[in-house]
Amino acid sequence: MEEKVAVATIGQEIYKTELVARTHTIVADEPLDVGGKDLGPRPGDFLRMSLASCTAITLRMYANRKNFDVQEIKVTVASIDVEGGTGFETLVEVKGKLDEQQHERMLQIAKLCPVHKVLTNPIKISTSLAMIS
Repeated sequence: MEEKVAVATIGQEIYKTELVARTHTIVADEPLDVGGKDLGPRPGDFLRMSLASCTAITLRMYANRKNFDVQEIKVTVASIDVEGGTGFETLVEVKGKLDEQQHERMLQIAKLCPVHKVLTNPIKISTSLAMIS
């Protein structure tokens, strides 16, 4: 499978969807209250997890490269309603010792993760349908 490709396959089992990216397989589903079996995160959960994990990894890479005293980075992403649609609220918690300048730089770096860049710029989605038998 290509580096930047994800495949979702859903069969007859209501809402259970197998997701494959590179060599990794995970399951997406819907909660019980909407008819799913809650076998995995909902699609929106994956979007929030993508932003949270990308932010955490980007910050860890930067902190390591700059030898910052950072033991742990926790990133919480919540969907919020904003005028004209949906937005995200991100809280970054850093366990360690950062001075004010390092703190400000980490905040700047958090906004530079690739997923953050994608979500804050215009996105084009081209969709086609192919019938198979």
